[in-house]
Amino acid sequence: MTALSPQQLAQERLAGITGINPSTLQEGKQIKSIHVFEAPVRVWHWVNAAAIAVLCVTGYFIGSPLPTMPGEASAHFLMGYIRFAHFASGYILAVGFLGRIYWAFAGNYHAREMFTVPVLQKAFWREVLFMARWYLFLVPRPNQFVGHNPASRLAMFGYMLVSVFMIVTGFALYGEGAQAGSWQNQMFGWVIPLFGQSQDVHTWHHLGMWAMVMFVTIHVYAAIREDIMGRQSMVSTMISGRRTFKE
Repeated sequence: MTALSPQQLAQERLAGITGINPSTLQEGKQIKSIHVFEAPVRVWHWVNAAAIAVLCVTGYFIGSPLPTMPGEASAHFLMGYIRFAHFASGYILAVGFLGRIYWAFAGNYHAREMFTVPVLQKAFWREVLFMARWYLFLVPRPNQFVGHNPASRLAMFGYMLVSVFMIVTGFALYGEGAQAGSWQNQMFGWVIPLFGQSQDVHTWHHLGMWAMVMFVTIHVYAAIREDIMGRQSMVSTMISGRRTFKE
């Protein structure tokens, strides 16, 4: 750590008193701020994140139920509440997904990045490999991307495919309980015969949950890592909509 000169120390002490720090202000002038994500995209992101959290926790307990509760069964409705939270979050995920598709057409360019992945372009894969090397600590500094970097763009496209799979299989299973004639059964009843039987759909739906868990883990790690090491905003960008860069 470089030692501060007496003048710098005096300036730091004065800044602590007055809140005015010329050196920090000068550094702040080097930060560029660019509007990237519109409000509907940001709202969808956080609502979607909350829905996924509830779905994964409740889905785990639906697949691996809690031990038997003490007392009369009529006095407890714990699994009922867990299932209700799961179903309600599933509806939120599905409706949000439809809204996100709409905003891909109505929003700006960055709103549709995760739906349009240029897999046939060599430049895209070159940047994907570069970002993979960055995440593996093989390069000292990443490039500056205004929207999603190519690696995250590819990952988000994969997440969208998993989301479609989870919504379709989820409503197929829900349609069993809703009985024949319900709109869920009429729209998604074909899924269970396609897989063979109900238990097979349950198994694949449960595996999809773990795919979601892995994606969220990597996604959170990459976002926080970019904030700390990449010196460009990530988490705050999904709150304010603006991305900042340091020279």
